[in-house]
Amino acid sequence: MNTSTGSQSAAESSTPGADNLVHVIFITSAAAMGGFLFGYDSSVINGAVEAIRDRYDVGSAGLAQVVAIALIGCAIGAAIAGRIADRIGRIHVMRIAAALFTVSAIGSALPFALWDLAMWRVLGGVGIGMASVIGPAYIAEVSPPAYRGRLASFQQAAIVTGIATSQLVNLGILKFAGGDQRGEIAGIEAWQWMLGVMVIPASLYGLFSFVIPESPRYLISVGRVDKAKKVLAEVEGENSDLDERVRQIEGAMKGEHKSTFRDLLGSRFGFLPIVWIGIGLSVFQQLVGINVVFYYSSTLWQSVGIDPSSSFFYSFTTSIINIVGTAIAMLLVDRVGRKPLALIGSAGMATALALEAWAFSAKTVNGDSVELPTAQGVVALVSAHVFVLFFALSWGVVVWVLLGEMFPNRLRAAALGVAASAQWIANWAITASFPSLSDWNLSGTYVIYAAFALLSIPFVLKWVPETKGKTLESMG
Repeated sequence: MNTSTGSQSAAESSTPGADNLVHVIFITSAAAMGGFLFGYDSSVINGAVEAIRDRYDVGSAGLAQVVAIALIGCAIGAAIAGRIADRIGRIHVMRIAAALFTVSAIGSALPFALWDLAMWRVLGGVGIGMASVIGPAYIAEVSPPAYRGRLASFQQAAIVTGIATSQLVNLGILKFAGGDQRGEIAGIEAWQWMLGVMVIPASLYGLFSFVIPESPRYLISVGRVDKAKKVLAEVEGENSDLDERVRQIEGAMKGEHKSTFRDLLGSRFGFLPIVWIGIGLSVFQQLVGINVVFYYSSTLWQSVGIDPSSSFFYSFTTSIINIVGTAIAMLLVDRVGRKPLALIGSAGMATALALEAWAFSAKTVNGDSVELPTAQGVVALVSAHVFVLFFALSWGVVVWVLLGEMFPNRLRAAALGVAASAQWIANWAITASFPSLSDWNLSGTYVIYAAFALLSIPFVLKWVPETKGKTLESMG
């Protein structure tokens, strides 16, 4: 639904003062803690994979299911989060997600058997899925339009920080356990400590949810207009025309009802075109194989002859590159725009993945010894870091920004849920298939990922809208 030019201009000109901007950054950072947990949980399993394989004597296919099963929970959490948020508010959904994270961390650290480890990972996955939806939606709804792109990038910044933190914590625990993933610390194996430490950030996320305000759009939707004005004044400044902003939001909500799955359906192709675009963005983000880096990089490097301590170190360095790339994207997303960054990233990822495929084609096996020639080993390591850099400065940030912006208000919560669910299902497909695919042909696996990176270029050029500088109310 398009609003009048005057209303749009009013929104675009409501630039917050320094104090308001500090407050906006604080509440955005607090909401993005869900992204931190998302990243931490996604990557922490990387340090436990080989220990779980050894402790429970499980093969590649079974191990992949334990690693990937959390993503089923993620898809469930993402699918239900939008509707729950429309009914009870964004903040209450954050608290539910924090509780699920906390319980999952404790259960995963102290499993009785492989089956209950899988169960706890599913439960944590539900929390991750909920956070993956509610974070971008909340941040988009509290952010002044002039800063929305950069503030929406906080979600991805938190994710990559969570990934790096988990790798650093894993490395520290490994060293404390004498380099043995099954080495005991206070009677508990190192890999269990790795999974259990997430209790700390999960508790912080829950605490932060008690000190940040509810979304003004949700408050207006339930008739709490005075409270919504107070929140708008806090984030956009006392000098902004609060009555006009409320009228603008109310105007965008007129005739709307709580978004449901049925609202997303079109007449010819199942979903409405804009929903398919959101699904496409989510799926392409995963089909390039980015989460292979975060779930399996330690195992991957060990599979080509690198010792465990070095493999953990390389996992950590890719996480640092991930943070650097995300910082670049945060600086550029509101200046360059969403589509140009996505296209640059696709081209860079395709090139890096193709080089990795070439390098892994030289892998040799001599008995129990696996190795790469020196030149190919260097190319593989450098290309892996370049791949992560191009992903982070483009699709890592751009997809979350677009998903928070591109849907009309009447569809946003439900459409975000469907798109995020598609993202988790694609993530599961890549995560569950990688061990078996790499056993089949590691080089061929990377050729597949490179092909998806190439295919994302025409998809972005033809179908993805540019949302730079537009108000949420103008998305129609």
